[in-house]
Amino acid sequence: MAESLTRDRARLLEVLTQRSFERRRVVLSSGKESDFYIDCKRTALLAEGHYLIGRLLLEAIRRDAPSAVAAGGLTLGADPLASAVSLTSFLEGAPLHAFIVRKEPKGHGTGQWIEGLAALGPGAPVAIVEDVVTTGASTLKAIERAKLEGLTVLGAFALVDRLEGGREAVEASGHRLTTLFTRKDFIP
Repeated sequence: MAESLTRDRARLLEVLTQRSFERRRVVLSSGKESDFYIDCKRTALLAEGHYLIGRLLLEAIRRDAPSAVAAGGLTLGADPLASAVSLTSFLEGAPLHAFIVRKEPKGHGTGQWIEGLAALGPGAPVAIVEDVVTTGASTLKAIERAKLEGLTVLGAFALVDRLEGGREAVEASGHRLTTLFTRKDFIP
C-alpha cells in the first residue's frame, strides 16, 4: 500500500505540474502578486486527477484525523476535493460524507451556509479540505463556518501550501494543516 501511495503522489505532482502550474505574474485571491500560479481545478476535474487526489487526501485524513466522518471546505476550490475523498472512501468501504461551505448563505429556502449538513449529526467530526493555501483565509473561513454550524473540525488538508503564511495562520487558530505538496515541490 505505501508503495502505491508513493507512486500516486509522484504521479499527482506530475499532473499538477503539467496541468495546473504556471510560471507567470498573477494577482491571487488574497490580493498579493505572485510569480507563479497553481489552478488545482485543472487537475481535480480530470478523471485521473480526481482519483489521485481522492486517494491521497483520504490517506492523509485517515492518518491525521481518523475519526472524521466527512470532508469539505469553501466552495469552489474544495468542491472537487471533497467529492474525490467521499467517492474514494465509499469505494474503500468506509464512507466519509462530503459537504460544501458556501461563501454566503443560500439566498432562498433554508438560507443554509453548508450543503450536506443534514447527513451529519451535531458535533460531527470533520476534515476541512482546500486546494491551495496562501494566507489561509479561505481555510480559516471554512473552519469558522463549520464550527458555527456545530461541526467539530479535526484539521485542515490541502493539496498545496504556497509557503506564504497560510500554515502559520491556520495553526495559530489551533488547527493542524496537512498538505500534500508545497511551493518547493514546484519551484526547488
